[in-house]
Amino acid sequence: MERIAGQFGRVEPRLRARQLVLGLLADLPRKNCWTIAEHTGDATPDGLQHLLSRAKWDADLVRDDMRAFVLEHLADDQAVLVMDETGDLKKGTRTVGVQRQYTGTAGRIENAQVAVYLTYTSRHGHAAIDRALYLPKSWTSDPDRCRQAAVPDDVGFATKPQLARQMIERTLDAGVAAAWAAGDEVYGDNPHLRAALERRQLGYVLAVSSTHRVPTSAGNQRADHLTRKIPRRAWQKLSAGRGAKGHRWYDWALIAITAPGLAGRQHLLIRRNRRTGELAYYRCYAPRPVPLSILVKVAGSRWTVEETFQSSKTLAGLDEHQVRRWDSWHRWVTLALLAHAFLAVTAALERRDQALADDGTSPNGLIPLTCNEIQRLFTALIARPTRDLAHRLCWSTWRRRHQARAQRSHYRRQAALQP
Repeated sequence: MERIAGQFGRVEPRLRARQLVLGLLADLPRKNCWTIAEHTGDATPDGLQHLLSRAKWDADLVRDDMRAFVLEHLADDQAVLVMDETGDLKKGTRTVGVQRQYTGTAGRIENAQVAVYLTYTSRHGHAAIDRALYLPKSWTSDPDRCRQAAVPDDVGFATKPQLARQMIERTLDAGVAAAWAAGDEVYGDNPHLRAALERRQLGYVLAVSSTHRVPTSAGNQRADHLTRKIPRRAWQKLSAGRGAKGHRWYDWALIAITAPGLAGRQHLLIRRNRRTGELAYYRCYAPRPVPLSILVKVAGSRWTVEETFQSSKTLAGLDEHQVRRWDSWHRWVTLALLAHAFLAVTAALERRDQALADDGTSPNGLIPLTCNEIQRLFTALIARPTRDLAHRLCWSTWRRRHQARAQRSHYRRQAALQP
């Protein structure tokens, strides 16, 4: 919190930001301004709502401080910038960016708000360092709707690959050390994003669809058609990284792309499930020659963004905001990512302090602490209550008022039923 303190011109919003981050790290069943205000002993959520909506502070500057904090502990010159989007299911139509659209959170078309995130993945650990809210055309083509949600006038429509490109370029311009980018088919099938990464000489391993057209000396061919020409001896068994159940073993094959006019070394990477035979395809670029094992490692790092989404939502309330306006969304999400970055960095430092064996355990046989365990320990042993125990155990003023109102309504209903 000292790192971001300089971004607040007054002490009141600075203390409110600390209060909100502590609430996001607390063990609460739901995390919003009401529950956090009750947890910290406030009678109403007005102070937290003022912090998110009207207080003067720049969420982008706090994001830059958060990125510097992550890099201070997780920096790696071979790091991977992983891009992906996630959706938050919402009701109504007034929340900024909400419309009926496909979201992987539900696996179907739902009324949702979608945002693109950038995760920094290194050998030390991983954490999200940037975010961008996706505004569908139904919003950008309706100025009155955008004005009601306080969307800035200079914000226009941008596709998800364009948002990812903006975040990557912003990150590289800030001097972040990274060697690779990774993403799913939404980003791999976009030629403009690939060209932008090549101009920055940032290697990438981007998933592509089976119908992706690959340039060859014989013309463009579909990725799945090229795979049929791979001889059996070309497949190699390699691990895509360690998962919850150990190493993730797949068969891998590599096809060089040698069409004229292509920058660097480009390949089509194919992954085959050893049990089901299911295939996945990746478009790869590297400024210099790299072995297959490196490309496989980068491809496997894409799963870290899914782990980041799950952890930041369950532990830091990333998706539990109840805000409707542009600035409020960016402020909540930025502080939620800051709370998660604290857990991710602490877990990485704890792992770094232990000399782990091949099975992932320390010499004393204990596994490293996870983000979940660090959150519980931090809440129980370090975070200090803002009020005394008696106050924290009693109902808050607004909760008692709600309870009394419910009792009066109950008695009125009972009286109406009597003859």
